[in-house]
Amino acid sequence: MEIGAKIKDLRLKGGLTQEELGDRCELTKGYISQLENELTSPSIATLLDILSALGTTPSEFFSDDGGEQVVFGENDYCEKLTDEQKIVWLVPNAQKNEMEPILTEIAPHKMTQSDMPHEGEEFGYVLEGTICLNIGKREYVVKQGESFYFESKKVHYIENKSDSPAKIIWVSSPPTF
Repeated sequence: MEIGAKIKDLRLKGGLTQEELGDRCELTKGYISQLENELTSPSIATLLDILSALGTTPSEFFSDDGGEQVVFGENDYCEKLTDEQKIVWLVPNAQKNEMEPILTEIAPHKMTQSDMPHEGEEFGYVLEGTICLNIGKREYVVKQGESFYFESKKVHYIENKSDSPAKIIWVSSPPTF
């Protein structure tokens, strides 16, 4: 781990100059420069002073949470294609998360498989077309630009009764796909 580079990054994010950080820790600007350029290593006491001045803790400073992927693109998506629909998992391995967002396109005059009652909630937003959302014995018509939200306590599925494809962002919590 490059301690100096990490200190510099935190200093810059905090909007501090080397001199300002040095003043807060009773260190010289030159010493801060040497630290940031990996020319010297701080004592534990000095490092604790610097981290305090930068508003962080040793556990935050040394944790390696930078590897978590936050932004996902087409290369990350996983796709499944059937005659009825195209499903695109927008976040890979989302089943380990609290929710699972998918993009689904339902072909004209087709429907999704029925989803049996389960714990959780579901949210959807219709990007294109019009769908019929079936929850238990009730049917709801949901048009482009509209959204839906329900608890997954009853059998549910989506049907596209139109002549055009329907495209939906669908989020399940917890993941069920």
